[in-house]
Amino acid sequence: MARRSNFSRYSRTSRVSRYSRSRAPRGRSATSQVEQLARQMANQIIREREQAKARQRLGRIFTDFDATDDILPNNVETVTRGLFAGNTGSLTTMFTSSLLTATQKTYFQEVFSTADPNVDPNADSELSMAYGHFHGSGSKDLSGNLNNDTPSRAIYKQYAQILLAPNDKKFTFNGEDSDHIYVLNFNRPRMREKLDPGNFELTLAQLSGSIGAGPTTSGNNHTGSAVKVSGLGTYYTIIDDSSLTSGGSVNEAGLVYNLISGSIDAGVAIYDSADPHYYGLLYPQHGVAILNATQLDKSFATYGLNFSSVTGSGVQGDNTMKLFTALSSSNALTPSTTDGGIQGRSSEQVKSTYYFVRIKNAEYNYSNNPSFVTGSLGELYFNTFINDPQVYITTVGLYNTRRELLATAKVSQPLLKNYTREALIKVKLDF
Repeated sequence: MARRSNFSRYSRTSRVSRYSRSRAPRGRSATSQVEQLARQMANQIIREREQAKARQRLGRIFTDFDATDDILPNNVETVTRGLFAGNTGSLTTMFTSSLLTATQKTYFQEVFSTADPNVDPNADSELSMAYGHFHGSGSKDLSGNLNNDTPSRAIYKQYAQILLAPNDKKFTFNGEDSDHIYVLNFNRPRMREKLDPGNFELTLAQLSGSIGAGPTTSGNNHTGSAVKVSGLGTYYTIIDDSSLTSGGSVNEAGLVYNLISGSIDAGVAIYDSADPHYYGLLYPQHGVAILNATQLDKSFATYGLNFSSVTGSGVQGDNTMKLFTALSSSNALTPSTTDGGIQGRSSEQVKSTYYFVRIKNAEYNYSNNPSFVTGSLGELYFNTFINDPQVYITTVGLYNTRRELLATAKVSQPLLKNYTREALIKVKLDF
């Protein structure tokens, strides 16, 4: 009994051992087969990708931009241009329009740089000039209205509403309110984004303050239609104070600079920068300059220009023509090396995105142009093009993800492309 029991235990142990030894080789073989199949599939995928990539490089039509390496967005550049027609920065010759009605002239004068538009329909409009009075003095309502809304009062209220805070009714110059103003409102398309601070200058000739034609009672010196320059050859130049306060002040109308005595010729030069003489305010984002008529009315000795603005009640003073005469006559008084009149430039911030189009040696060497092939089967026109194609790049197209053409960029001259040449084309989009 003991022997048979020992034999049985031995037999079971032996069978287990044989079973274990027979299972191990089959498991390793299955794993090896899976690994081999995986390697074969991976190699096949790699070969197919390489073949597709090679085919794509030879006949590529589109290339996706890499957002990190190929695109440089949101570059901001400040661009300045001349404020007046022809991209010029000086307005020295000025014409008023004879097309305006008598009623329109009580409100403003439109100024042209080339001719009276009645003579030349293509004359370039540059700006408008106006005179405003808080109480409506110096002008007369020619329309027959009975609401005391005279032209000068309407002008003053209009610009106060646009440029001043809601609770501020009068323009303040160097801490003092003024009841009357002169306005220069520049052509909006020429101004673009804003007037360029530091490049703005007015040259005003001294006027004769003597009594002339028209009303002669107190406050009613000669009207603008009879105004004349003093004949002394004297003038003042006025610039903004951005060189002293680069940021300017800010109110509801945006940036505001003082207009003070000085010149921008040969660099900005402030007359008595410690205590400048104040003539007005510049609102560059509105393209508007407001001049203090109270200061302009003063004598030349006290840094005025003898405007003697007509301020009588119910009197058509035609004051706007005083400003026009002082500006349009000043160029004849300045030295030959400088310009009178108005100097100005526009300023605009342009945002740009750069796209770097990278063309490698094996890419874009063939063309879809019909002249590149011949025959009904589309064979290459020249057999040499099979291994040595020669094409010229003239245009780059920018497409969206749906492959819809959005923009094109032209190169300055055709760019030769073949297997031995690579190219980098920089495309700039401004907006």
